[in-house]
Amino acid sequence: MATMLTEHSVAEAARTAGLTAPARYVEVTGSTNTDLLQAARGGAPAWTVLVAGRQTEGRGRLGRTWTSPAGSSLHVSVLLRPDLPGRQAPLLSLAAAVAMAEACETAHVDVRCKWPNDLRCRDRKLGGVLSEASVQGGRLGHVVVGTGVNLTQTTEDFPPELRGSAISVAMAGGDPDGSSLLTTYLSRLKDWAAAPSGPELLTVFRSRCETLGRTVRAATPYGDVEGVAVDITDAGELVVTNANGTYLVGYGEIVHIT
Repeated sequence: MATMLTEHSVAEAARTAGLTAPARYVEVTGSTNTDLLQAARGGAPAWTVLVAGRQTEGRGRLGRTWTSPAGSSLHVSVLLRPDLPGRQAPLLSLAAAVAMAEACETAHVDVRCKWPNDLRCRDRKLGGVLSEASVQGGRLGHVVVGTGVNLTQTTEDFPPELRGSAISVAMAGGDPDGSSLLTTYLSRLKDWAAAPSGPELLTVFRSRCETLGRTVRAATPYGDVEGVAVDITDAGELVVTNANGTYLVGYGEIVHIT
């Protein structure tokens, strides 16, 4: 059964997950990531949580916008202050993707991950992760991990151009209970973010990653790279091989060719 998120349910989800930093809910905002980045610069503590019922300027990767009808999606951003090298920032996106995939499974939805940040179900996009970090002296200062998941939408709720490629928890036959999903997500993210550079996270992400083994095209700032995605490095980079060599892709648009 779908349950609308409230200030009380968000605070309770954070408390149940063992978090003690502030956890807020707002009916509408431009972007939870933008708001939490501003809070981070103002000294907000690690594990501050912000959830919105609706975003008007939500951002995806590569500057794409993310919009949805009020109350139909889970929009949550979490502030982390990890003691990690800057190059390992992508691991926190992988941690969030695994945590949300595990949360969705408690709602009876099977989720796969498309490197680096898409949550997929039945070959359609269920949600995604956007992490934004500050690096100081080669070390991570703060990281805001934003995650969005479609909960209650029907096919008609999506724009016409997305109706063949998007899905919601409800459409997948799952239980779109935002409060329960948030509680499990925060709990699992807390566990995974505690040791993102350990081998277990990458082992689990690899097992869920539908990108590995496929022929892909990676649009990077240095040009397109096409080849087979064969592995993920200990820094979260995608390893792509072709006849010309091996390439490490840290970020960029990935298209599955096969």
